Amino acid sequence: MNRTSLAFAEQRNMKSGATQKKFPANSAQWEAVIAAAPGKDRPLTAREEARMAGAVVVKKGGYAAVKTALARKRKQGQRGPQVAATKQLVSVRFSPEVLEYFKGTGTGWQTRMNEVLREWVTGRTSRRGKATSA
Repeated sequence: MNRTSLAFAEQRNMKSGATQKKFPANSAQWEAVIAAAPGKDRPLTAREEARMAGAVVVKKGGYAAVKTALARKRKQGQRGPQVAATKQLVSVRFSPEVLEYFKGTGTGWQTRMNEVLREWVTGRTSRRGKATSA
């Protein structure tokens, strides 16, 4: 087998492993699949409900209704609308040592930096009764 054939064979093997379910081969297997599907005779299991939690259900309207419903649905990774802004965007200069330390702690270093600053402010507020401005 030459290199091109080997690469093609490996690619085919990767793609063939994408699904583990076999397609029903005959009408008896199709009937079994349909009988096992949820509907009037069988309600959804908890696992099925969890998998369908993000599904878009459209009763009428055809393609246009489905397209509209999908456009309204949030995309994966998008945040929902916030009631109020929780943080403010600012530009701050820190010493290289401070940035090196926090960036060295890995992903989420900005959140950890915010927590440290919040603890400092809380400690100052509790000692003096109110925060002082510099």
